[in-house]
Amino acid sequence: MSKKKIGIICTVIAAAVALIICLKIFAFPHAGSSDSVVYVNPVSRIMGLGSGNGMINRFQGVVESQETWSVQQNPDKKVKEILVSVGQEVSAGTPLFTYDTEQFQSDLAQAQIDLERLQNEVTNMNAAIAELEKQRDKAPASDKATYNLQIQEQQLQVKQKEFDVKSKQLEIDKLNENINNATVSSEIAGVIKSINSGNGTDVYGNSDDSFITVMKTGQFRIKGKMNEQNMGSLSEGTAVIVHSRTDEAQTWKGTISKIDWDNPEANSSSMYYSSSDSGVSSSSNYSFYVELENSDGLKMGQHVYIEPDYGQSEVKEGVWLDEYLIDMSDPQNPFVWAANESERLEKRLVKLGEHDDELMQYQILEGLSEEDAVTFPEEGLEEGMTTVISGDGSMGQAVTENPDGGAVDGTDTDNNVSVDDGISIDEGISVDGGMAFDSTVAR
Repeated sequence: MSKKKIGIICTVIAAAVALIICLKIFAFPHAGSSDSVVYVNPVSRIMGLGSGNGMINRFQGVVESQETWSVQQNPDKKVKEILVSVGQEVSAGTPLFTYDTEQFQSDLAQAQIDLERLQNEVTNMNAAIAELEKQRDKAPASDKATYNLQIQEQQLQVKQKEFDVKSKQLEIDKLNENINNATVSSEIAGVIKSINSGNGTDVYGNSDDSFITVMKTGQFRIKGKMNEQNMGSLSEGTAVIVHSRTDEAQTWKGTISKIDWDNPEANSSSMYYSSSDSGVSSSSNYSFYVELENSDGLKMGQHVYIEPDYGQSEVKEGVWLDEYLIDMSDPQNPFVWAANESERLEKRLVKLGEHDDELMQYQILEGLSEEDAVTFPEEGLEEGMTTVISGDGSMGQAVTENPDGGAVDGTDTDNNVSVDDGISIDEGISVDGGMAFDSTVAR
């Protein structure tokens, strides 16, 4: 490249830089300070918050039966055969498993022999007593006392043997019961929820020492989990909304009927969910249960989301805004910080209507529409600041980069010129026969 061409290119670059600096100083007086950009959110988006975007805690849950029936394995018995499987539907009376009775049969045979022996001993003792009584009656008076003592000793031994006979009979009855009841059947109609394989957990990962648990068919309830980080948002009696995981519009309403504080579970996989920020927690988890108003459309084992019901599902007429977005420093002249048509920040006086004490919201009668965008009334805001609608729902003054990827501390012009930390010339400059280039010049 000739020195002449290089000189022309350098001259063009210098001129462009000078022009942009002048534009920044004189044409864009609000783009210079680092706190001049303020993120705003449309009122329509703010009014839609509360279901799955992090403003209200969400918890994962699973549909289960309102009632369960569990059977414990007899530690003195050995299971011979399990007759059902997890997920299988059963009726009342359906055999679930059988015990091994081989040892019971052997013990029964021996117990019956022992019982016969004891009964024979009692018979022989009673015969001996009868013989002593005959001899005593024929003996002289001086010998009767000796016979009486022998008879009393024999009678005591008979009573002990009779007690042994009764104990052995009870043992035989118990053995017969074990043999006759070797098959354990379900007491309710339902679905097999879990079969304990010895690890103390059921198919849902919950601690359970029952051998087999059956969930009753019919009315459902929701079992959810919360951890120490978010347990403050739920309590027994709290109204909740249950959302389908596959269809956000499908919901059910219910009430927290029980929180199991007595059985915390240390689990690194938190059941807590928030659409804006979900993460793993190593804190203790607590199970809670939701009693539903109705369970139409739910299926056993279905996974759902649970959130406290603050009335967010009710559609209100007009514009409603959270009270923390309204500056009430002058109660007679409440205002919001809103973006105007020129994308500049301004104080917008509003006329307030009703107040929702539960959701802490005001009805906006005048001064604001759903199409307007607002930000937090924080310190440092000034009218005329540049406003940017954030892509991630954040609000307030910018200090780093724009959530949408644009300039934070600069002004974006129609010619794609970004000013502040650097000057980017995105349009090609054609010189001396069509040479084009992009260049970024650091200030």
